Amino acid sequence: MRDAVISFPMLGEDFSIDPPSAIQIGGFSIYFYGIIIAFGMLLAFWYTTKTCRRFGMTMDGIYDYLIWALLAAVVGARLYYCLTYTDASGVHTYLQNPAAILRIRDGGLAIYGGVIGAVIALLFVARHRHESVWKPLDVMGVGMLIGQCVGRWGNFFNREAFGYETEVFCRMGLTLDGVTIYVHPMFLYESLWNLLGFLLLHFHSKKRQTYYGQHFLLYLMWYGLGRVCMEGLRSDSLWLVPGVIRISQLLAALALLLAAAAYLVNARRIAGGAPPVFGAPLDRDDIIEEGKAGELFPDGTEEQTGAPSESAKATNQDTSFYKEDHHDGFQ
Repeated sequence: MRDAVISFPMLGEDFSIDPPSAIQIGGFSIYFYGIIIAFGMLLAFWYTTKTCRRFGMTMDGIYDYLIWALLAAVVGARLYYCLTYTDASGVHTYLQNPAAILRIRDGGLAIYGGVIGAVIALLFVARHRHESVWKPLDVMGVGMLIGQCVGRWGNFFNREAFGYETEVFCRMGLTLDGVTIYVHPMFLYESLWNLLGFLLLHFHSKKRQTYYGQHFLLYLMWYGLGRVCMEGLRSDSLWLVPGVIRISQLLAALALLLAAAAYLVNARRIAGGAPPVFGAPLDRDDIIEEGKAGELFPDGTEEQTGAPSESAKATNQDTSFYKEDHHDGFQ
């Protein structure tokens, strides 16, 4: 389907588009799918560095987590896809030819594998640094949604991951060799769902955060709910039991239920004055509001901003480190 012409009847009967799937440089192809996935990752990376202070982390500290999480996410996404993929006859082709797993340019990534890989990496880094993993999980939870929102458009350029045939008003047409089929534009459904989730979690984290780990649980619930509802419309699902149980739908349902249970347990404990079980207590002293305070040094001390204190003036201390108030948060 990579050569199919795309149309959207809701934009007009004559509207159609034939986006290229790759850029040719000599004999080498650079696929837009990879470009868009990379851009989504970079956008998520940028967002997390701009908002990490909201979760009590420093920019230096978050880099260690992000670098390992990104690497593990790519490996996890590829392994998850290759271990669960079966061809039309039900054969696990990658298990029969393990060397094909390394041919990532042939395509094949699964988002849940990326999430699992990233979480494992964060756990190892947090243990190595003797820190709570809940803070970086929160940062990743919100940032993942904006990355996934953008990344889904790679499926648009590849003409893949679409749904079953339909006549809904927002249907997408795929025309190849003069034949047109109308299908559910799954990339659009999920992209919009992730965008809405990102906006909700972004503003929730600014005003209503009550403990570390809260937004990772909200991410699991939001994305899990969307995937449970939408996966059944896809025509290219990875199956646990062919024709019966879709792997990603089952995993999304488990993530949704477990995260919702953990969230409710935490809510009841916090209402009773007890600390959360699935998370870490929120320490307002760790948080620096964007645009209203200085950066945290790696040792946890705060860089001072504004005018020097009277005690500093009185003792003739060097106050050259004082700086003007600055804005480097995500606004």
